[in-house]
Amino acid sequence: MTTTKTAAIASTDKIIVLDEPLKRGDNLIEQITIRKPKAGELRGVSLVDLGNINVVALQQVLPRISTPILTSQDVANLDPADLLEIGAEVASFLVKKADRMVFQK
Repeated sequence: MTTTKTAAIASTDKIIVLDEPLKRGDNLIEQITIRKPKAGELRGVSLVDLGNINVVALQQVLPRISTPILTSQDVANLDPADLLEIGAEVASFLVKKADRMVFQK
């Protein structure tokens, strides 16, 4: 039973390979894993703003749901294409599973 629950949690994770890696000190961040946020992780953020891929809203939420943890400054330094891809994934988390299936067909 634990295996099923673990698989279900892992299926909500999305790995984004960055077109333009982020440089943080001596480290290069080439990919980011984001996970579906819980309601508490969305506190203080408008769901409409997240759905519209608002940069300020993403700067608030991404540090809570990303691995490695992105800072607000990291988000500001993302290539626009990478930011759009990450934002679209975050926005897709706000849609019910059944509705997502309609868009994927």
